Amino acid sequence: MIKDLEKIKTFGQLKSSGYKSLSIKEEMRKNLIDILKNKKNPFDNIIGYEETVIPDIQTAILSKHNIILLGLRGQAKTKIARMMIHLLDEYIPVIEDSELNDDPFNPLSRYAKDKLNELGDDTPVKWIHKNERYTEKLATPDVTIADLIGDVDPIKAASLKLHYSDERVIHFGLIPRSHRGIFVINELPDLQARIQVALFNILQEKDVQIRGFKIRLPLDVQFVFTANPEDYTNRGSIVTPLKDRIDSQILTHYPKTIPISKKITEQEARLAAEQTQKVKTSELIKNLIEQIAFEARDSEFVDSKSGVSARLTISAYENIVSYAERRTLINNEKSTNIRISDLIGVIPSITGKVELVYEGEQEGPVKVASILIGKAIKTQFAHSFPSPDKVKKKSESNPYQEIVAWFSKGNHVDLLNNLTNAEYKKALLSVPGLKELVNKFHSDEIEENKLLLMEFALHGLSEYSMLSKYHIDFGLQFKDMLSSMFSQSEPGDYSDEEDYR
Repeated sequence: MIKDLEKIKTFGQLKSSGYKSLSIKEEMRKNLIDILKNKKNPFDNIIGYEETVIPDIQTAILSKHNIILLGLRGQAKTKIARMMIHLLDEYIPVIEDSELNDDPFNPLSRYAKDKLNELGDDTPVKWIHKNERYTEKLATPDVTIADLIGDVDPIKAASLKLHYSDERVIHFGLIPRSHRGIFVINELPDLQARIQVALFNILQEKDVQIRGFKIRLPLDVQFVFTANPEDYTNRGSIVTPLKDRIDSQILTHYPKTIPISKKITEQEARLAAEQTQKVKTSELIKNLIEQIAFEARDSEFVDSKSGVSARLTISAYENIVSYAERRTLINNEKSTNIRISDLIGVIPSITGKVELVYEGEQEGPVKVASILIGKAIKTQFAHSFPSPDKVKKKSESNPYQEIVAWFSKGNHVDLLNNLTNAEYKKALLSVPGLKELVNKFHSDEIEENKLLLMEFALHGLSEYSMLSKYHIDFGLQFKDMLSSMFSQSEPGDYSDEEDYR
């Protein structure tokens, strides 16, 4: 990189400095080679793609390819594209006031060519930062040729007193203005077919056709496209010749394990400083949040073709922390631990992030969200305690026998949403055998986590149909499964429509 860039202000000074211009693809290739040799990762904030997507991207850049990232929503496609600016030089020189970031050594626009012919080595040069060389456009049905490529500008023609046959009357669109930069089109199949053909023309023929002008513009652009695999097919909305001209097609995916998903959520969640001080989150809660997304991706109620974005877990994590924080404010307490019952606070994060199939619509989004939470609890329960399915209910070795027996005598436990820490502890300790269960399998846990595991045991047993769990006013109630079936007609206890499971 040339030092003292601010001292180079003319084309002559630029030539004297020994600067060599590269195409955008050669520039990215050169910088990637240096990064790989130094054992660095330009995509260090992208988690879970270390052995899959990132090697494919690096290979495509080394091959100087245009790229399309195919994947469902929430798979970091746009984030990857934005991080590609780390592969650009910090600054590059352009002819001052040129619309197309013209390279002084290889001018493209009429303005730049005229300026060089007029001033020669005295042509003014400015340096632009790599952040200015990134352009992104979301493809929507209302995007026009004028937006992307350009159109004749009658105001420019009038103000400069130019005839419409003069190419200087053209106002260039986003793609020509991205010359020597990265241009990203999100959701490529949503572009109209005629605009896709125009893109194909740019990729293949390197010319731009605007209102009768056929201008040879060998644009130097690194194209990055994103699309949903369902749309990016011959039967979908993509023009096949355009598909053929995109050199590398890279498939993205969702996190494959809970630990990877947790890292993404913790990295992306935006929590206020006072929230992290007041609210303590256990690994169990974090695992449950991630498990909800895994359950949703396999759910019969959720449209798998639409996908379940990683933003679901990020929003859910932020919501559950805020839900617990709200309780500390109401109870005027200094701090609290997130509880299993706080998962009710993540329902708004789920309902807005999943696309339901017909069966899911019949159930309703809130009901589906509750089902997903219940399945997540059931899955994670088997990682913390023996699976109730594998123990005999009347066996002496059944670790849940004392708990279930207590409830079978007509006892119940109410866990209200806004219980103070002391009330929460008292309610859980009132269940015989619950503390002993946790001590048996998690003797090394701190007291706060033991209380959470005690509550988790109640929720888990309800998911395995050993206890019943119903919504009551402002909270949940746990009762014996059999007795609750015979007492459903009793007023004020609970409602089938509000069954949390």
